[in-house]
Amino acid sequence: MKIEGLNVLDLGSGVGKNSIYLAELGANVTGLDISPTAIRTAKERAKENNLNIDFRESNIGSKLPFTDESFNLILDIMTSNSLSGPEREIYLKEVKRVLKTSGNFFVRTLKLEGDKNAKNLLKTSTGKETGTYFIKDLGLTEKVFSRDELEKTYSKYFKILKIEDHTGYAKFGNQNYKRNYWITYLENK
Repeated sequence: MKIEGLNVLDLGSGVGKNSIYLAELGANVTGLDISPTAIRTAKERAKENNLNIDFRESNIGSKLPFTDESFNLILDIMTSNSLSGPEREIYLKEVKRVLKTSGNFFVRTLKLEGDKNAKNLLKTSTGKETGTYFIKDLGLTEKVFSRDELEKTYSKYFKILKIEDHTGYAKFGNQNYKRNYWITYLENK
């Protein structure tokens, strides 16, 4: 996919790593994050790199501050994992609304199958909703998806182009944990 000239929305942009990379490739990037500290840091990093990126503080589980069909590409790299069921429904509807017809949506989310850490957390730290666990030390609820649930959730709004599984490591405290992820390539219907 050619990135130059695309309007890209980076959901959960954090300190701007992906946004900066895409802007360096010539994309017109907007980054949203719920953390004012992350947004402040992202703006500083963009300025240091002489990049014009529109970073905004926003909750992706609410109405997005954009007109219909504003973006060619939307990224969600582990951001929607923390949404509640009602917030996730708003998020999906809003992404569909602001993504151009035939635009691409790239999602990386937690995978249930083969992830013993997720299965253990679901048993020992069960969240309020099915498929969620609560990490007390972080004050964070996370959702893990089976492949069937992932397909059911996203296919209501988008055409699934490809689903890949990926393994990586996440650090909590001083310990690394093996984690499994779904990488999902979607297209707006």
